[in-house]
Amino acid sequence: MLLTTACAPVHGPARPLPPIGAYDIAPTPRERVRDGGTLRLATTEFPTQWNYWHLGGADLDTARILGALMPWLFRSDQRGRVAADPSYLVRAEVTRRKPRQVVTYDLNPKARWSDGTPLGYRDFRALWRACRGRDGAYQITTSTGYDRIRQVVRGANDRQVVVTFDRPFGEWRSLFSPLYPAETIGDPSAWDRAWSDRLPVTAGPFRPEGIDHTAQAITIVRDTRWWGPRARLDRVVFRYLARDAMPGAFASGEIDAFDAGADAAAYRRARQVPGTVVRRAAGPDFSQLTFNGAAPALADANVRRAVATAIDRRALARSALAGLDWPVRLLNDHAFVNTQEGYQDNAGDLGTYDPAAAGRLLYQAGRRTRGPTWPTNGRPLTLRYVYPASAATGRQSGELIQVMLARVGVRLELRPVPDSDFFDRYLIPGAYDLAPFSWIGGPFPISNLGPIYGRPRGNDVRQNVARIGSAPIDTLLDRATEELNPVKARRYANEADRLIWNEVHSVTLYQRPQIVPTRQSLVNWGAFGLSTPAWPDVGFRR
Repeated sequence: MLLTTACAPVHGPARPLPPIGAYDIAPTPRERVRDGGTLRLATTEFPTQWNYWHLGGADLDTARILGALMPWLFRSDQRGRVAADPSYLVRAEVTRRKPRQVVTYDLNPKARWSDGTPLGYRDFRALWRACRGRDGAYQITTSTGYDRIRQVVRGANDRQVVVTFDRPFGEWRSLFSPLYPAETIGDPSAWDRAWSDRLPVTAGPFRPEGIDHTAQAITIVRDTRWWGPRARLDRVVFRYLARDAMPGAFASGEIDAFDAGADAAAYRRARQVPGTVVRRAAGPDFSQLTFNGAAPALADANVRRAVATAIDRRALARSALAGLDWPVRLLNDHAFVNTQEGYQDNAGDLGTYDPAAAGRLLYQAGRRTRGPTWPTNGRPLTLRYVYPASAATGRQSGELIQVMLARVGVRLELRPVPDSDFFDRYLIPGAYDLAPFSWIGGPFPISNLGPIYGRPRGNDVRQNVARIGSAPIDTLLDRATEELNPVKARRYANEADRLIWNEVHSVTLYQRPQIVPTRQSLVNWGAFGLSTPAWPDVGFRR
């Protein structure tokens, strides 16, 4: 029934959908933003570890809050193009390419930590030593990029940082943001404890005023010692709310904006609140369906290709985006999202829904039809579709795929599992055949491709839970990661992506929507897409 509903023709003239841009924040010059006021925002997590590079600290809510408090050396525009933030950097560039890559950072001489200490090379060096992955006592989120650095040293003065790489790293601008004072991260004990439930030192347009563990809220206020553009807002209050509580809190005036995501009910309710504007943009994240190449049923690439070709991706996207006034635009690139510089269509034949071709592929793989299933060694071809129990979209997509695959004689078993077990007990051990989830994107996509699409090394799958890869893919991903010319790096990444599609590692579905209901008077805030919030400019219209 769901398949019929999702694929049913629309009778009568279709209502044109509003255009979707790369970002939608009501951009407003600073002089037209009122001085003062409090912005109240909802978060989906209440952060307790404020060291972003710590294993327990890397999440989107933490990053958004730290963007107002800590040094992020580079800013991204709506296309994912990155430039140095002059509040922190006078210059940052590759000053030598051979025999080793050298990057030189000249820090803004006005940049200081809230305790009065200037930002300097010691801070860079401490973060590198913690994140390079050589000392297991440091619990880190990632060593990507840091593991390629040979040394971090003082340049002409304490405010000049010279970073030498053992191996080239094209996305070097992704490193050292956010930056932390060396004294608070310089040993494993400080790494774990200095930023646990507190923000001891900051260096941004705002500073922390207080953390309320009872209300699960954090308040930040304008920092008068900030050397950059003065923040327009007096304060910002971030309050944890369950997602299903956000629309009610917005309607009652408790918060000024929230991310409705792909929740059609929340979107409809927010639109009815007087004085509301819904900001909409294509987000940096994308929805996809991963195949387990280590599972006996999907070990044959032709079988994976048959299953992929039998799935109508457009119908899945249409179902997931129903009720959001959102155009259905498929994503055909694992490396870049539609709105990002570098995006191209690499899907080839897998981008086309073709159940007849799927049947032929299954036949070629040695299967013969006998009724509703394809026997394999006397047993029907049955696939396990594992998804988080609370994910309504995952369930709906599974029901659609179940009907689609039945048309080519493949049986799909839907297996909801506890949300907390989805990755640790199913994806990482490989206890699934098909699994729907989203990858978080951003302005530095290339250096993250290797852990996801590179061949697993023994039992270490890293993030490649598909357990599918090849030597040519690894070679191209290495070239992309090491290439300092961004045009060439994007070309290598897309060449690798064509091979990733050919291996049927996973099928991308759609770039996820950012739908952010806001007060009509709130400007320079909303759906940011790939862009970075300019916290000093956020506020309310005069």
